[in-house]
Amino acid sequence: MIQVREYAVLTADPEANPTMDVGQVSGATFEWLIDLHNQWEQDSKLMIRNGKKYLKLGSYIGYLQSPSGEGIEILPKTEFASPEEPESLRTLLQDMLRCSASLDGREGDSADLKRSELPIHEWIIAQFLNQLTHLVKRGLRFDYETVEEESRFIRGQLDVGRQSRQSPARATWFNIRHDVFTPNRTENRLLRTALDYVLKLTKNARNWRVANTLSHQLSVIEPFRKPLPQIGQWQNTKLMQPYKAIKPWCVLVLERLNPNFQHGLHSGIAMLFPMEQLFENYVAHHIKKRMRSGSSLTSQAASQWLIKHSPDGGPEKSWFQMKPDLLVTYLSRKNVMDAKWKLLDSTQNTPAEKYGIKQADLYQLFAYGHKYQNGYGHMLLVYPKHAAFQEPLPELSFSEDLHLWCVPFDLYEKRLIGGEWESFFPALTRGHQGALGRCHLRPQEQV
Repeated sequence: MIQVREYAVLTADPEANPTMDVGQVSGATFEWLIDLHNQWEQDSKLMIRNGKKYLKLGSYIGYLQSPSGEGIEILPKTEFASPEEPESLRTLLQDMLRCSASLDGREGDSADLKRSELPIHEWIIAQFLNQLTHLVKRGLRFDYETVEEESRFIRGQLDVGRQSRQSPARATWFNIRHDVFTPNRTENRLLRTALDYVLKLTKNARNWRVANTLSHQLSVIEPFRKPLPQIGQWQNTKLMQPYKAIKPWCVLVLERLNPNFQHGLHSGIAMLFPMEQLFENYVAHHIKKRMRSGSSLTSQAASQWLIKHSPDGGPEKSWFQMKPDLLVTYLSRKNVMDAKWKLLDSTQNTPAEKYGIKQADLYQLFAYGHKYQNGYGHMLLVYPKHAAFQEPLPELSFSEDLHLWCVPFDLYEKRLIGGEWESFFPALTRGHQGALGRCHLRPQEQV
């Protein structure tokens, strides 16, 4: 299996020197990747150097498998330098996926599920199989299904309409309608379908053994031919609480490990995740655990709009909804937070380099600050911590009233790096005495 990281280049050039930033693939796999590049609107780029083709990956991580069976694992880029131990990146990615699936670290505690040598797709399969094993041991939920059939014996209700049209030759047969207590409810059929995918795709010996055993245990359940439209029928009632832990893994397998995701490329797999979204979920998950009592954290708040407009003199409409990544609320005060998956460099402090901060991100925060904070207070821009960005940057000011802090988030200790910014964010400083008193508040807002 080929292992690279974000923004690596892939090539079929036999003279290429494989590293975490350069992946060498077969010609057939490269052509398949070109097809994917043409079909998907992602931030990958096709380049030509010295007459040879290269495909530069974007900010997506996960696993690709070509129809020939060649696998490519794409891991996060957490440092400028090439990593010496890629296993730590796998562990980080596993944690991020757990957070995005809103799963507890308690789930899947066995040593086999924590092994960093498992490729990411095999790890996801192991998580699904582990949850399915627990569910089968606890017992699947059954449901009543109405069956209409012909029988020599009356059972349930007699279908009078059909029976009245029965030919004399079949006068001894009864058209009946009755309920059968069956495991063939939607949730179980989705699980069985995902299990069939897993059994077909896994190359890990332990995963295959577990999947094969479960396949025999669930043999009476009928899989779906087209499962994706059925996912919306999954019930989240109190009766189905035992299914809560397995649902995200089941959906992940059905949506991302579907072996038929491309017409004409039946054995190809493309299980990719946007790092920007994973990082946002990861930051939100761990910040929420450290927040002061009485505060709240809202992801993708959507209460403000950029403009109001009355088309053709009609009723006023709100246009361009504004959704900051995170919105912290404490004592009726709001602070906007945005998480950006980008490696800043604190040594690039010149007017030309600007630490590597994107101007578009600042425009975005400026608008958020005026709409959600009335142009007053402090906002937080969170970036991953790495060797070139280990301490918060000095305060950035949009005006005398509106300020921004760029703060590193430690990916492995799972926390924001402290600093002067903490004085202005009491909700994020649990146990930090006197933080509220040092907040920048307007005189009429002070308590």
